[in-house]
Amino acid sequence: MRTTKFVYWQEDEWWLGYLEEFPDYWTQGTTLEDLEEHLRDLHADLTSGELPGVRHVADLTLA
Repeated sequence: MRTTKFVYWQEDEWWLGYLEEFPDYWTQGTTLEDLEEHLRDLHADLTSGELPGVRHVADLTLA
């Protein structure tokens, strides 16, 4: 089982969040558990290779 980090917060009755690796792609849920399920689906879509132009975040080592 793999894990990935995500950022989330609550606004009114909605839980909002995004995957740390893909900060341009947000989703929402009615509960934190619902948000997590949407984030799993989003991760599957973004890493499938089927969507063009997906933006990523990575670390860069500097000398």
